[in-house]
Amino acid sequence: MTAEALAVHRAFYDAVETGDVDLMASLWVDDPGTSCVHPGAVPLRGTAHVLRSWTVLMANVGYIQFFLTDVDVVTFPRGSDEPTAATITCTENILSGEGMSSPEAFAGGKAVCTSILVRDPSGSRTAGDWKLWSRHASPIADLHLREDD
Repeated sequence: MTAEALAVHRAFYDAVETGDVDLMASLWVDDPGTSCVHPGAVPLRGTAHVLRSWTVLMANVGYIQFFLTDVDVVTFPRGSDEPTAATITCTENILSGEGMSSPEAFAGGKAVCTSILVRDPSGSRTAGDWKLWSRHASPIADLHLREDD
């Protein structure tokens, strides 16, 4: 079960990196209660709003790559053979070419992310598959403290 949820989680990042709007749309539960909080932004509610935000983001990013670390999965109900929800937390180490001084320049950043996945509650052909319900990413401040502080 954990491997299946992690595969959907990784597919989300693959969709962003490749700008694959169809893949992104296939990963989310279609429900007005879904939510997404982009770093530094207000929460978005509803699958249509969430997918629109990702479509705009992907259309405006020339290059982005995620290196995930500190990945942790917890499924619910705990100890169940058939969990119905999973929380995945990770650190996103982000490499991007946007806003740089030249095409060869890259920028980096970090964010901590929590994704909540649920078993697809619809009666569709994918019923039982893991789908994203909510995602919240927050930037990690890069604090350079002097050694004498």
